[in-house]
Amino acid sequence: MTEEARFPAAPLGDFVARAFIAAGLPQRDAQAVAGLMVEADLRGSDTHGVIRLPLYVRRLRAGGINAKPNIRLISNRASVALLDGDNGMGHLVMRRAAELAIEKAKTTGIGWVGARMSNHAGPAALYVTMPLAHDMIGLYFAVGSNNHLPPWGGSEGLLGTNPMAVAVPALEELPIVLDMAPTVAAYGKVRLKAQRGEAMPVGWMIDRQGKPLTDPKRADEGHLLPIGDYKGYGLSLIIALLAGALNRAAVGREVIDFVKETGKATNTGQAVMALSIEAFMPPAEFKKAVDGFIRDIRHSQRLPGVEHIWLPGEQSHAKNLDRRAHGIPMPKALRESLDAVARELKIAALP
Repeated sequence: MTEEARFPAAPLGDFVARAFIAAGLPQRDAQAVAGLMVEADLRGSDTHGVIRLPLYVRRLRAGGINAKPNIRLISNRASVALLDGDNGMGHLVMRRAAELAIEKAKTTGIGWVGARMSNHAGPAALYVTMPLAHDMIGLYFAVGSNNHLPPWGGSEGLLGTNPMAVAVPALEELPIVLDMAPTVAAYGKVRLKAQRGEAMPVGWMIDRQGKPLTDPKRADEGHLLPIGDYKGYGLSLIIALLAGALNRAAVGREVIDFVKETGKATNTGQAVMALSIEAFMPPAEFKKAVDGFIRDIRHSQRLPGVEHIWLPGEQSHAKNLDRRAHGIPMPKALRESLDAVARELKIAALP
């Protein structure tokens, strides 16, 4: 198996589903989570897709994730609701949250659904794009599953790579899909660098003395850096309040490192919002305006040496097309980790 090997999405999804079933998930839930994880890889979110399978399996087997949760409403009003995920797989919790937000937005124009007692759910883009099919704008916020970001000027990790995402539909152009963390790099990218034996760029992390840290295997000795200095710190704080504190989920010192403490519930907090465009104007009119703005940006004057001005979501779309046609890249280290899962669970490995 070479570094450039590709693997079709369908059999990869079947393997992931079989692994989850062997780890205790009901078949329907296993297939749903597997589908979302493979979709993450198709979009190019390599750090948040199938690469997470070994960790999820460890957490399921250690009791850190409830394989058969009772995901339930604990607060429900016309436009807002709060879900308790009963420590289930985060993908299942957030899929339900997004579906509920969409249903509320159809009635009232807006739906905001928070979640507590959830878990890591993969990339935010999976859920923020669900409202697009209903002529809605999607927003997403989540508390990271470990703390790698200190307050600006501090040296204690009290904040996470708390992601946020926004998806806006267009008419003829691709939708705008912004999926970002308030840190220069997501911690998953640090792990990916370590897995591949590559150094991190200067500017991703600093050590506890504030000096650049480029060895990903020493990541525990340092902290991630926020985007825009104090502005990224402030953004991470606000996301933690909206997705965590508001939902009675873990924030700050309450956050459990889901990698190091596989047997503990994380009480991860997330939130998703669906906003109906029809509540403001005819959707086609809005999407036509989005098209026009996209084209203005794409064809605007470029700096010397710049061949293309990208819009948020364009590169993910290009990767999606390529990977559906030619398969998902399967680096040797990832293949070996999936083979190890197959041996551990006594299931057939990938062919």
